[in-house]
Amino acid sequence: MRILFVDKDLMLACTDAAVGRCRWGADCIKIIRRRLDDLEAADTLEDMRSLRGARCHELIGDRSGTLSVDVKGPFRLVFRPAEDSIPRKLDGGLNWAKVKSIIVLEVVDYH
Repeated sequence: MRILFVDKDLMLACTDAAVGRCRWGADCIKIIRRRLDDLEAADTLEDMRSLRGARCHELIGDRSGTLSVDVKGPFRLVFRPAEDSIPRKLDGGLNWAKVKSIIVLEVVDYH
């Protein structure tokens, strides 16, 4: 899958271990990198459903339209599909099997 970032600051924090360690700590940046590697290796978002420990899921409420994967503790890697037209199923739900690119929005504790 293709991974984009909402801005250069977030991209640097997620891809440069030293910057990531300063922002989230050594343990978190290792897991963030692992999650990004998993996402990049996936053909589509559907592949993330079965990834052990990631708990990839759609968010609701004011975060509707975004998804997240677990990082460490309360932290989540939050992203959305990057397709121009979000692929939907007949029932209106997100068609995970058609999502081939994402935009990483933040790493945050939204609880």
